[in-house]
Amino acid sequence: MRCVLPRYAAAKSVTPTHVIPSRGRGSVSAVASLGDQVFVARFSCPSVSVYDAGSFKLRRRLILPGLNWPISLAACNENNCLYASGYLQYCVYRADLSCRGAVTKWSVASGPAGLSVNSKRNLIVACYDASVLQEYTTNGSLVREIRLHAGVTRPFHAVQLSTGDYAVSQYTSSGVVSVVGAHGQVLRRYGQSQTSPVEQLMKYPSSLAVTRNDDILVAGRDNNKILSINTSRGSVKELLLSVDGGIHGPRGLCLDESRGRLYVAEFDGDCRLLVFDGVQL
Repeated sequence: MRCVLPRYAAAKSVTPTHVIPSRGRGSVSAVASLGDQVFVARFSCPSVSVYDAGSFKLRRRLILPGLNWPISLAACNENNCLYASGYLQYCVYRADLSCRGAVTKWSVASGPAGLSVNSKRNLIVACYDASVLQEYTTNGSLVREIRLHAGVTRPFHAVQLSTGDYAVSQYTSSGVVSVVGAHGQVLRRYGQSQTSPVEQLMKYPSSLAVTRNDDILVAGRDNNKILSINTSRGSVKELLLSVDGGIHGPRGLCLDESRGRLYVAEFDGDCRLLVFDGVQL
């Protein structure tokens, strides 16, 4: 296991190409995209807003009965569905995006937070309270459970890399993003150096996004920054995103590489969904 120090590269700042305002509907807790649809969840709201990815006009709202504290969303193209984590209900919701529109749910370990879909089109659930990762089929059958080793606590989000390992954000003040193996063992850690400013940059890391090259994007809610971890070089840099008034409490991330687009969900401040095109990763 090794601790990785940051290295910063000069880059041109990017301004938002579009902003979806709150309009009094509260904090944006999660965002996901699928094809020409963008899905936005707001805290304590039992519905998910669906926007057009081109015009950003509101298309419809998906009602997920009983949903509260929707911390994360994940969309699957192959199964044509949207998943939402019910943190307080210890469950995951699945919304069929076809004309049938059926909504189902199943129980998971305590504190389901971040959701992601892996290359097998299974759902990865990071269970914050139980300190485990769970993998489910799209029908809710448990494939495996990974109990995280000592030192990997409060997992907020987990994304499987092309190697089969998992990038896991730990939602703590001395925030860490760990890469763990199939048995929960820590392989690498980013953000625990006592001699580097990366520790402050990693404060309360929440949602992750992963590129095709296994670079990891990290939303730092309490430092209002988005970081990029280059896993091949072992370097960390801040993405230069220029926003009027700054970014406030980034909680949700969604990377749409087909469009060259990054979505950033604000949990605090103006509670906007920020859309960035042409981000240099």
